Amino acid sequence: MRLRSTVAAAFGALALIVAVPTSAGAATGYFGYTYSGLDGSPQVAYLVDPPSRECITLPEVGDPNSSSPARAPRNYTDATATVFTGPDCDGDYFTLRPRGGHASSRLMLRSVVFS
Repeated sequence: MRLRSTVAAAFGALALIVAVPTSAGAATGYFGYTYSGLDGSPQVAYLVDPPSRECITLPEVGDPNSSSPARAPRNYTDATATVFTGPDCDGDYFTLRPRGGHASSRLMLRSVVFS
């Protein structure tokens, strides 16, 4: 009887492990950047706990034909952030270290990926 209960418990635990989806990796913290609003005034936006290893095109500046690039990125996540001059992680890139890596307002970006 004990063997049957043990086998049933082990099978149940295995089924639970297989059935429960694993959480996608995410950088913990926030990533901030500045962009120009519709009226030309500076606006600040944040990505909070962004997904890791997934290209994120910044929504406010994703279309090069209708917006200026974002600038002055600040990486307060626990992952390395690689910022790109183009949407879809295309173009020149620059890497910001975790927990406080930043760049001046001269660095322009449209997308980012976190390690």
